[in-house]
Amino acid sequence: MSRIHEALKKAEQERAAMQGGPAQSSFTAPEAVEPPMMNLGETPPTATEMAVPSVVPLTSSMPSFGSPFSVDHLLARCPPLEWKPEERTMLFFNGDDSARGTEEFRTLRSRLYSTREKMALKKILITSALPKEGKSFTAANLAQVLVRQPGRRVLLIDADLRGPRLHKMLGTAFSPGLSDYLEGTHDEFSVMQRGSVESLFFIPSGGETSDPAELVSNGRLKLLLQRVEGLFDWIIVDSPPVVPVSDASVLAKACDGVLLVVRSNTTPVDMARRARQEFPDQALVGVVLNGTDGTAVPYSRYYYEPYEKNGNEYKT
Repeated sequence: MSRIHEALKKAEQERAAMQGGPAQSSFTAPEAVEPPMMNLGETPPTATEMAVPSVVPLTSSMPSFGSPFSVDHLLARCPPLEWKPEERTMLFFNGDDSARGTEEFRTLRSRLYSTREKMALKKILITSALPKEGKSFTAANLAQVLVRQPGRRVLLIDADLRGPRLHKMLGTAFSPGLSDYLEGTHDEFSVMQRGSVESLFFIPSGGETSDPAELVSNGRLKLLLQRVEGLFDWIIVDSPPVVPVSDASVLAKACDGVLLVVRSNTTPVDMARRARQEFPDQALVGVVLNGTDGTAVPYSRYYYEPYEKNGNEYKT
């Protein structure tokens, strides 16, 4: 066995050990290199002059698609952190199952499971037409109510790189996060957090970036979702609002469906219609109507209806 073969085998074993799995050879031993024909009397070529196959360094932080992530790997790389969630907006952290709004989110969960029987639905984008309509609140509490079912693991991602809010609502750090992964400086698990709620994982927005639109469209978000979606039952992605910027339309292409949040008596009808038109019919799985009861609690009641095409209108 050549020294090159031994070095490659050792590198592969070390990579597998760092990933927590058995060592599996994923390379082919290089063919023996025959020295060139020489005339008698010529000086033999040196080792550097001989054609030796190039060796690409193996990285331990980014496993290949041939070595899928495991739940054990996920738990080992994401130790629990102490979150300090906002009690006013995080409905399911205080243990009060009768709190205002909790029943509406359980209903939303049931509707999504019903929709899931008709189409592939795991990665859901949450957005709104305009800012301050409750999309981040919807994303955070939907993730919480989904993970309350036994055996369910949920990943919540803050993809609103322009006005991130989820880290404040959950009471945790915003970096490292999604922007750091999209820039290629961190791997999946170094930007992923696990809080006090069992099986709820969170990727915050990450450090500030000068060009969010270019960052979310570079293709690495789709790569991220492909690499980790097998570890989760649901992935909830909070995005910027649709009308002011183009990010949501780009992010939706990496997800299975879109929930559009509309605030009662606040969202202009033309803005809601314009937001709806940004997504294909099959992508929009429902509309969440926020604030319907008019009480002082800002996010007190939600109502969900599956999207139904009705001419150029949409129904809620």
